[in-house]
Amino acid sequence: MDKQDWLAEQFEAHRTRLRAVAYRMLGSATEADDAVQDAWLRFSHAGANGVSNLGGWLTTLVARACLDLLRARASRQEQPLGVHVPDPVISRADVTDPEHQALLAEGVGLALLVVLDTLTPAERLAFVLHDMFAVPFEEIAPIVGRSPTAARQLASRARRRVQGAEIPDADLSRQRVVVDAFFAAARDGHFAALVAVLDPDVVLRADLGAVPAGALAVVRGAQAVAKQALTFARLSPFVRPALVNGAAGAVVAPGGRPVSVMGFTVRHGKIAEIDILADPQRLGRLDLTVLDG
Repeated sequence: MDKQDWLAEQFEAHRTRLRAVAYRMLGSATEADDAVQDAWLRFSHAGANGVSNLGGWLTTLVARACLDLLRARASRQEQPLGVHVPDPVISRADVTDPEHQALLAEGVGLALLVVLDTLTPAERLAFVLHDMFAVPFEEIAPIVGRSPTAARQLASRARRRVQGAEIPDADLSRQRVVVDAFFAAARDGHFAALVAVLDPDVVLRADLGAVPAGALAVVRGAQAVAKQALTFARLSPFVRPALVNGAAGAVVAPGGRPVSVMGFTVRHGKIAEIDILADPQRLGRLDLTVLDG
């Protein structure tokens, strides 16, 4: 085995973990793959001479690539029209995908990714690396150009923001009962039943891409969300149950063509958040073949 083959073999052994790091850092499957590829290019050129902890070194390479992407977003002051919903990870409701399990370990739901999007790049990196992957602050500090103490403070600030969000219900079967009840009520035009499965303070976020005139990207409150759901009741026959970031969700696909992905956050037996990706361009980049079969 020549050197490049050996490097490729070593890198592949860590790829799943590196992609999980990048996805949490970026909330984008496409950008996560780009960050992992960037790390591979750097690794394949620099090699592993003098590296005692290969996994840690590769994590550092990916983290630096992610930080560059996050800072580029901030420097462009990206303000998407309407709402931005992070890339969902979709799998069949009746099949457990080991690769998706690895990507979503630690309960990385859409609701958490939305909160992570509110952090500064340095806060997000410190929190993800330390709290999700147990990277010591001594190793995080040089990545963000701070002291270990300052890196600890970054993670602490991020942690307070994340802990401000309530933990979703963990029982997937109970989630599915609630989500199915939501779609049944919408299909039947049963307004009271819709309100009954929604948290009074429910928030619906819809990433529509280019926002049509008059479209509502954010809807708050049970009655308002129920009314919005009834306007799309005609699509109910085309709802395909799916796991969206490991939680009960759905893909809406009339004629087999996906028009939206819906992620639900269920807390205390009620739907507390609904995140909808309906941007045609982004839907086109998602791997929805996992729902076939």
